[in-house]
Amino acid sequence: MPLTDTAIRQTKPAEKPFKMADGGGMFLQVTPTGGKWWRLKYRFDGKEKLLSLGIYPDVTLKLARERREEARRLLANGIDPGEHRKITKAAQTATVDGAFQTVAMEWFAKYQPTWTPDHAKDILSRLQRDVFPWLGERPVGAITAPELLAVLRRIEDRGALETAHRIKSSCGQVFLSLLSKIICRRRLTPLLA
Repeated sequence: MPLTDTAIRQTKPAEKPFKMADGGGMFLQVTPTGGKWWRLKYRFDGKEKLLSLGIYPDVTLKLARERREEARRLLANGIDPGEHRKITKAAQTATVDGAFQTVAMEWFAKYQPTWTPDHAKDILSRLQRDVFPWLGERPVGAITAPELLAVLRRIEDRGALETAHRIKSSCGQVFLSLLSKIICRRRLTPLLA
């Protein structure tokens, strides 16, 4: 019989952990200290696995069921939900926390084949000379508009207004490519965390 929110709220801890089944492999594990953890038991490649769906009451019964269904959709498509979660978190962390230089070089590598060799050389040399020394090691998510403006002002101060404009454009494209990756990932990635 499926769980109800009232039954969950009224459940008291026992001496040993116990489970309250909801169906479809999902259950609520109640610990002796009173913690209530949503879990999903599933099989992938012939192995039994366990996936955490959150902690009650932060994750409601309704939300836990939605997460269970999303995990089941992934399984139906031949994707291990536990591995999918790990890969997604690692990719998001690496991208947002990655150094500007790393993200810029990924952007450069993606678009370089569409540019002429001279154009690609110019873009790379501008980034290496005018941006990477000041912003290259900074995490992309931590770079602020005033920091980028300070880099552009340095270029303008030496009289290279066209270069400053081109660098602003290149940096903007780097940030946009990162933003589009994150947006696409969030649309396609279930929120199993």
